[in-house]
Amino acid sequence: MTGIFERKTGHEQVVFCNDNETGLRAIIAIYSTSLGPALGGVRFYPYADEESATNDVLNLSKGMAYKNAVAGLHYGGGKAVIFGTPETDKTQQLLWAYARFVESLGGRYITACDLGTTIEDMDVISGETTHVAGRSRRMGGAGDPSSVTAYGVYRGMAACAEVCWGVTSLRGRSIGVSGVGKVGTLLVELLVAEGASVVVYDVDERALEHIQRTHPAVEVAADHNTLISRDLDVYAPCSIGGVLDRQVAERLRCSIVCGAANNQLSEPTIAQSLHDRCILYAPDYVVNAGGVLHVAGELDGFDSRLAKHRASEIYDTMIKILRASETDGLPPVVIADRLAERIMSYRG
Repeated sequence: MTGIFERKTGHEQVVFCNDNETGLRAIIAIYSTSLGPALGGVRFYPYADEESATNDVLNLSKGMAYKNAVAGLHYGGGKAVIFGTPETDKTQQLLWAYARFVESLGGRYITACDLGTTIEDMDVISGETTHVAGRSRRMGGAGDPSSVTAYGVYRGMAACAEVCWGVTSLRGRSIGVSGVGKVGTLLVELLVAEGASVVVYDVDERALEHIQRTHPAVEVAADHNTLISRDLDVYAPCSIGGVLDRQVAERLRCSIVCGAANNQLSEPTIAQSLHDRCILYAPDYVVNAGGVLHVAGELDGFDSRLAKHRASEIYDTMIKILRASETDGLPPVVIADRLAERIMSYRG
């Protein structure tokens, strides 16, 4: 594995955490604190090895820094990962051990929910550190951010529709949603309510069964390859990162890619590949910022209604990015990256 310093990723701090008593193995990565304390979730995942976990936390923490900057938050970007399978390895003692490492950073990093962690976990973590957000309402937190995340993606999709087709409505549009967990399911609900034609896929059969029970008109694709090979207006990745690799980018038959997943691009060059094929790629960290807006509201003392209002402004941010993309002839993610870097540099 290439050393952290040799990678020249721009991160301020990377902390490897080990607790023999609980079995905790975790990595906390702080990309930037130029705008304020680094805010970002903790992912609990059975990584194949240390290198894959390190790559993930480095990419995710950088994405959080850019997300928070473009969203107009006074927070920097950070992320944490815990090695393990949540269903079998997660214990209260392990979460407390993780929380003590967070506390040792003195507020430079504020942890929250991510893949494999829950609001209830944040309640547990708050027993050992004050630097945590995304807690339950019972514990004084803002509760589940999923609905605000889904709404922000929906608004981002409307902005893409406006630029592509001259209308914000998604009625009658064919939309493929890959991943119907909490956020994906809520996005499907919004799309169905507007009259879109929705087809979904997920590796979790129970999630698909839930969608079929609650929305009988939604079609289920046989597999992910079937989904991406369809003629779609919009493809919405709402599950794991890195799904947009070179093979998928070449096979996609859609006008827009706009989804809730973090780090959708397997490598930066994929953005140009999609742009060359006239597929509009909505920068993931711009459209999925509703969740962090909700979590930041818990820290800053505003309620969920204001968080949803701020998530609705993702539409305006996306319109500005997409219009600049048209003017400059550059992929939207390049425009978004430059905007984030300018904000961080100015405040730094």
